[in-house]
Amino acid sequence: MQMSDSEFFADLKYRLDYLKKQELMGVDIHDRNLESSNCESEIDPDKGLVKKKQQIQNHNQLSMKLKMLKNIKINFKELKIQDFEILSTLGNHYYYAIGTGTFGRVRQAKIKGDPENQVYALKILKKTEVVRLNQVEHIKSEKDILTFIEHPFIVKMKSSFQDQFYIYMLFEYIQGGELFSRLRKEGRFANDVCLFYATEILTAMIYMHKMQIVYRDLKPENLLIAKDGHVKITDFGFAKKIGNGKTYTLCGTPEYLAPEIIKGSKVGYGKSVDQWAYGILLFEMLSGYPPFYDNEPIGIYKKILSGLIEFPKFFDNKVKDLIRKLLNPDIQNRLGYNDNGESIKKHKWYRGVDWARVDNKQIPPPWVPYLRSEDDVFWFEKYPDSTDAPKQLPRELQHMFDDF
Repeated sequence: MQMSDSEFFADLKYRLDYLKKQELMGVDIHDRNLESSNCESEIDPDKGLVKKKQQIQNHNQLSMKLKMLKNIKINFKELKIQDFEILSTLGNHYYYAIGTGTFGRVRQAKIKGDPENQVYALKILKKTEVVRLNQVEHIKSEKDILTFIEHPFIVKMKSSFQDQFYIYMLFEYIQGGELFSRLRKEGRFANDVCLFYATEILTAMIYMHKMQIVYRDLKPENLLIAKDGHVKITDFGFAKKIGNGKTYTLCGTPEYLAPEIIKGSKVGYGKSVDQWAYGILLFEMLSGYPPFYDNEPIGIYKKILSGLIEFPKFFDNKVKDLIRKLLNPDIQNRLGYNDNGESIKKHKWYRGVDWARVDNKQIPPPWVPYLRSEDDVFWFEKYPDSTDAPKQLPRELQHMFDDF
């Protein structure tokens, strides 16, 4: 049966759209898939031969257009805010504690003219507020660290730029929301669920330590779940690149601070604070609350310094042993202190873990978010768009952001 023109091009559009989706999922696309068509076999020598040849020519022209679109490369180094279509606000700590807040917002965004129509997360920081709150160095450090690190379990920054009002940082969009939200919904994680997330977080932490980066704010709010169910660490506002193994700044979430930070110790520490925070994180994932908590920060600090840990009865004995070794107040005897955390992998709680499969994301996740589309925001809190008029930073202070 001969196809009409409308039927032919409807069929062609369907196949091109299908092949494009297949390519985005990593399926190898070959020219023969685009150029093989029923149209040649349906040519009637006595009817419409010229028309069908024209249809084949049009088909090949569309195939060539698709190939050209595939070859378009976005120059992330030359982006400006005018290049974006700005979409929904992403709330509740997304991409480090400013879904909405004093600094600014994080918005979904698409690059105009992008043939892939990719969705990104655009962090928009008010320059005036960054300066007022003395956060310039933190923001610069964050940008510098995210520029040179790359790991499957760390959120990827694609670009950074600025104008007279704002600093912009462009990230991959992580659709599944926070691990914190998942933990609150579940109450607490089962041992095997905690183990899944803990292994991915640990490999990322070891990677950062090998890169001489102290993260300093490891907590459920800073852990996102990607659309494939795997973890992405975000919020590098407190992260620090170290050269001498030392960091003394009192910063981070009170419940997660190591005792040496609270005491202001000048003993050479740095990476050890992450191992401590990792122990706190394990406890919170398994119980639903951190081991040291109080209504006031000073009360939390006192409990941390006391070192008294009360484990719920349902805790596995092996994980209790691991947490005790991670929450050792003696830095030099804290598990992982002398080897960037590699010795943590050898603890008996991880027995049977195939670390190569962890690194390659081959362990099936316990939960995969249901998504209606690539720009779905279902797993994030809803926030209204900002109506604040931007304030321009005085010209004499603009030099503070020269590195952007």
